[in-house]
Amino acid sequence: MDILGTIIHGLNLAAIYGLMAIGISILWSSVGMINMAHGATFAVSGYAAWIVAGAAKPLIAAAFGKTLMAKLAMAGVTVGAGTLAGALFGAIIYLLAFLPIHDKPNFAVRSLIVTLAINLATVQILLWFFGPRQRGLPKLFGFGKFEILGVPIRYDQAGAILSTAIILGLVLFWLRVSRKGLEIRAMMQNPEGAVLSGISVRWTALPVTMLTGALAGLAAILLSQTIFVSPTAGALPLIKGLTIALLGGLGSVPGAVAGAVVIGFLEATVGALPFLGQRYVLFAQFLFIITVLIIRPRGLGGLLDETRE
Repeated sequence: MDILGTIIHGLNLAAIYGLMAIGISILWSSVGMINMAHGATFAVSGYAAWIVAGAAKPLIAAAFGKTLMAKLAMAGVTVGAGTLAGALFGAIIYLLAFLPIHDKPNFAVRSLIVTLAINLATVQILLWFFGPRQRGLPKLFGFGKFEILGVPIRYDQAGAILSTAIILGLVLFWLRVSRKGLEIRAMMQNPEGAVLSGISVRWTALPVTMLTGALAGLAAILLSQTIFVSPTAGALPLIKGLTIALLGGLGSVPGAVAGAVVIGFLEATVGALPFLGQRYVLFAQFLFIITVLIIRPRGLGGLLDETRE
């Protein structure tokens, strides 16, 4: 087993899964909703990026030819379309799964059921429009590889790791310094105290759902560099995001980051072992998560035992 190569692969997986897990954790800790439509957001963003990239490709080729500027423009269009689609789908989730029921009893359970229904309906709509055929997105980072200390690293792996680090850094910076970010952090730390301070849950939830939707859209673009877009493409990232959020401690952003790193390395390691392989990846991951939660019910950083009333 190539240890350094496995580390790079683990970081690549951690970067993509972390975007999903952090979105789930932020949404739960700020507005008390577990978004089961996160996978649908992933799939919708992938298809939106595929449609826009296909429409823009001839225009970009006519304007820039086959130059570096054309590649940068195509990458910007693809990422922008996927991220914007994720944010808009997050706004739809806000309108359907939060706004009508946020002040009703058992909101957490109600919203879970509504978002699950949105997820199932969205998958069926995508199957009806596009069929089960998989679609490929443009390669944002090109083809090929380079070496660091003798370890070959693919362009898409390096691009995913660096892009995720930059995006998460910007998100955390925005949460720390902006007024709306401070309101979201107040909701994450003490929802009741934030409401008593005059922060509106209704209007704070909208940027949260759009932000987490945009993160899911970005995850779709990055993961689609190695897999294809399909109506059910968001199922596995949703499962991974939820399990990583639970492992890290539901509602803890640092815990979600730590959980993504651990699960990413575990998947890369188990998949690289010749006597295990990809068949046992999910088994090993769930066994590890169950063991951790038995020993430490609050997760790696967590709020699992601080249930909302």
